Amino acid sequence: MIEPVALKDFFITFFSSALIILAGAAYALLFAWSKINSHTGIKIGALAAYVVLVASVLELTRAAQFQGYWLIISVAMVIGYFFAPIGIWHLCVKTHGHPDDTSIKTKIQGDEQ
Repeated sequence: MIEPVALKDFFITFFSSALIILAGAAYALLFAWSKINSHTGIKIGALAAYVVLVASVLELTRAAQFQGYWLIISVAMVIGYFFAPIGIWHLCVKTHGHPDDTSIKTKIQGDEQ
């Protein structure tokens, strides 16, 4: 039988869950920003946010004592958070780009001039 999360692990579960959301948002934002402004520091920041996300998922999995299909969901979440911003970026470029544009970066830089 599955036991509920122990009280001592409740706050760890709560905060690691919140950190998953924040780190996932930071990763997506920094990933998109790195596509627009190809500064190495932004790419490193995106990678760091993803590492925090993975660490938070591992901590949530430990604190909540995930087993069986919950482990599969945790792995799927980590993989999904990695590939979703990449897929969304490509979707935005395909749907909002013009055939003569090489990238959305070209369009954005053109709008600034």
